[in-house]
Order: sequence, then C-alpha cells, then structure tokens
Amino acid sequence: MPIEIAIIGSATKELEDVLRAAHVQTFSGSVTDLLRLAQPGSKCPQAIVVDVRKRQELPSALPVLKKEHPTVGVVIVADQLDPARMLEAMRAGVNEWVVDPVTPAELVAAVERAAGNTTRALGEIFAVVGGKGGVGATTIAVNIATSLSSAAGGRTLLIDLHPACGDAALFLGVDPNFSMTDALENTHRLDDAFLKGIVVKTPAGPDLLASPDRAFPAALDPKKIRAVVEFASRSYRYVVLDVPRSDASMDDVLSLAGNITVVATQELSAIRSGSRMAAAFRQRLGAARINIVVNRYDNAAEIGSDDLERAVGGRIGHKFPSNYRLAIDALNKGRPIVVDNHNKLAASFAAYARTLTKANSKDKDGSSVERSTGFFSRLTGRG
Repeated sequence: MPIEIAIIGSATKELEDVLRAAHVQTFSGSVTDLLRLAQPGSKCPQAIVVDVRKRQELPSALPVLKKEHPTVGVVIVADQLDPARMLEAMRAGVNEWVVDPVTPAELVAAVERAAGNTTRALGEIFAVVGGKGGVGATTIAVNIATSLSSAAGGRTLLIDLHPACGDAALFLGVDPNFSMTDALENTHRLDDAFLKGIVVKTPAGPDLLASPDRAFPAALDPKKIRAVVEFASRSYRYVVLDVPRSDASMDDVLSLAGNITVVATQELSAIRSGSRMAAAFRQRLGAARINIVVNRYDNAAEIGSDDLERAVGGRIGHKFPSNYRLAIDALNKGRPIVVDNHNKLAASFAAYARTLTKANSKDKDGSSVERSTGFFSRLTGRG
C-alpha cells in the first residue's frame, strides 16, 4: 500500500518533487489546511510534512492535530537545529526534524519512519471481561498473555484497563513506575520509544501496561483508549486486554478485539450476568467474536455443562478446571500458573491461548514487527 503524505506550508515544489520521485503519494496545503485536518472525524494521511523554513513559530494547530489523531506521523522541515523549537515540537508530538539543505535520502527516510506507525500490520487483540466481579477474569487474561508471549517470542503486551487498582501487576509480580494514565495523558506523543518507556517487562514474559494506583482524575476518553490500544497493536504481535465490566467507555476499544472472552463461573449470578453481557456484545459487535468460558469448572457441581449452555444460549467455549489452592499460590508468588506447566489448569490456559491464535499460523508477512526509531527517539536515547 503506497504511503500518502500531506505537505503543509511549503512555498515551492521541492519537497513534493523529492517525495514523488520516491513513489510517495503527496498533496499540498496551507497552514489553514492543517487546522482542518486537526478537526474531529477528519480523514488524515499517514504522515504530514510541515515546512517551517519561512516561519518563526510552529503552527499552533500541531498539538491539536496530534491530540485528535495521535497515530499520524509529523515531519518538520526547518532551516536549522533550533533547540527551543525542537523541544516545543517534541512536546507537540512531532516525530521527525529535517534541516536544510534537505537531501532526498534524509527526507524520504524521515517520512517513512513517521508513516511507519500507520503502515505496520496490526497485531491480534484479545479482550477478557468478567461477567461479574470475582470470577477470575484477570487470572485468565494474565495466563493467556503469558502463554502467547512464550509462543510469540515475547512480543505480547497485556493492558490492564481497569481505571484504578487493577491486579494484573500483582499477578505478574512487578511494581510498575508508569501506567495507563501516562499513556492517556500523552497520546499526542505516542511512538515506539514512548510506549517502550511506560510498559514494564515481566519475568513471566509479556510486557505490561498497568492500571494506575489512583483513579483517573477525569472521565476516560474512549478515543484516547482506542488510540493507545491501536498503537500498541502495531508494536506487538499480540495484545491482551483485561477489561473492566459495565464500563461504557470500553465499547470503542472492544470493537478492535478479534475475540472477546466473557468469563463466568458455575453460580447463578455469574451465569446470569455473563449471559446478559455476552448477548449485549453479540448485538453490538457481532456473535462471531464473542466466546463464553467458565472458570473454576467442577464436574461435580450442581450446575453442569448442559445447564450452562442452556442458560447462556450457546456453546461454552472453554472450561478451566477448578484449582483454588494453585491459583492463590500463583497470585501470592506473582508467578502466572502457566509458567510451571505441570498441571491441568496450566495446560487448560495454554490450550485456550492456542485456540485464540490458531497456534500453527505464523505472522502474516513471516517477519518480525519493525520498530521505527524517529529523530526524537534517537535524540533522547529512548529508541
């Protein structure tokens, strides 16, 4: 797919000619057009080149653009390396800075890096949500992510979307310095280096973008949540979402998931809540991607498999066997159950992860995800 680039504020066709010679599709516009592109719902190109060689200040629409369209790459073409303006640009979310004399190789490379955020293939996204509190949805999400990480050579991210005090970090035995709050407050700065700086690598394998310790000060913005998850899926082979229940702000991000696992247990309240949630998801998002699973399944329980399927109005996608002592021990140690794959529960988590990904399939292009390292990433040493 060819890259499409907007060139803003250039007085000549120099930049346009260079990019077209490199088979990059371009269109030109004024600084006023930049403000139009920054409007909610506007269709943006994969990257924007802003020529400021004849301007004393950066366009005021730049930070507005990046907040509304955080994945759009921005390249500044300037007459010099001005530290003050470069710092302002970095804070506005600019990805690349190119100076006179502009060489074709440098400009094309900068544009390709900036556009890389949107040209990379999306990884697979899986969401796990409890039909009610206490059914073990986080346990399942953590163990799925750990299994996928092993299969994908570590290229798996678990995102704890609980607005405060989520338990994924506890299950993985880590104490993160950053959280989803940092991501949501800086969507205009999203790039590989920034994401790498706020996730924590866990001993079990997957990276974690943790839930904050304190409630987010304002209502969560669904667009920003979606932007973070969508960007993460361009950097990781698999993204697993630990999703809070009964949160309308999550509907937009759930639409990104290829599979939504609704967790229930063999108790009436959990079955009722789970079946209602699954029915609502089917109506809004389509039945094909909804999967109901039963956690802590006990063959001797009064409510059996047939009763469960009648109650939820469909097939039970998977049943994880009950092993309370093992689950508590794993939580207390901060070590996912699948790390020690010598029991039925660990095997069940691993098997379910394989069903989600069709374990025999490979990356669509057979290669690893390429990570772009922009000018500012190299400048700050975070690339």
